[in-house]
Amino acid sequence: MISIEPKEIAVAKLHGYLLGAIGPRPIAFASTVDADGNPNLSPFSFFNVFSANPPILIFSPARRVRDNTVKHTLLNVEATREVVINIVNFDIVQQASLSSTEYPDGVNEFIKSGLTALPSDLVRPFRVAESPVQFECKVNEIIKLGTEGGAGNLIICEVVKLHIDEKILDENGAIDQHKIDLVSRMGGNWYSRANKGLFEVPKPLTTLGIGVDAIPEFIKKSPYFDGNDLGILGNIEALPSKEEIDIFVKENFSVKGALSSDDQETVHRKAKAYIDKEEVLSAWKVLLAFQ
Repeated sequence: MISIEPKEIAVAKLHGYLLGAIGPRPIAFASTVDADGNPNLSPFSFFNVFSANPPILIFSPARRVRDNTVKHTLLNVEATREVVINIVNFDIVQQASLSSTEYPDGVNEFIKSGLTALPSDLVRPFRVAESPVQFECKVNEIIKLGTEGGAGNLIICEVVKLHIDEKILDENGAIDQHKIDLVSRMGGNWYSRANKGLFEVPKPLTTLGIGVDAIPEFIKKSPYFDGNDLGILGNIEALPSKEEIDIFVKENFSVKGALSSDDQETVHRKAKAYIDKEEVLSAWKVLLAFQ
């Protein structure tokens, strides 16, 4: 067994150990607005419930390890003292991950992730319509845990109203843990699905994904792609070129066969198969070749 004093290693390495060892961690999908009402949406896995009377949730947007900057979420709750915490289940996990992309100030993550902004009743931030449970919260206190990169900021939130999708309730009106299908964060790219176990979601941190808003309408309206599929398709830096598409089609007999059928269902099923195999660029090449 190795023994480490935190100050002996780099913060990034310590951060990795903490995230790898302490999990699964529930996800606070935090919706905020700035002082001018511009929306922001981002997931945080330093999060849990701490009281029922009063109902208190706490999450922590930490200072970035790499450059010691703070996130828009923290700035927004400091300005408005309001937040909506939306629960992430498997149906929206890819879109939630895409929303964590470091888009510039002013970019609407609801639009980029393809999620629906729903007006709240008692606070200004929007709710995520696709989330199975949404907590409208007032911020009681913000506790800064440090001033260096990696330092957390505990946002203590009091729930003033909650919204629950009736589809996740059992016959007694309680939340059915199978129906809600919760996901949680582990270390690295790993997540845990309560009903199934571990799975990976590539981190959208090194590049800016094109976003769901950049996906052509004929793809977004296809019945063969769900929100997670669209989140995956939106998490690429750029679309393949016509030359790349032509080469791909020429070298793949099964793709040529699907395209020659001139049948959208056949083509979209082929693209979906590539998505399921985590071959996202191949999926895009199939879809754009049929355009």
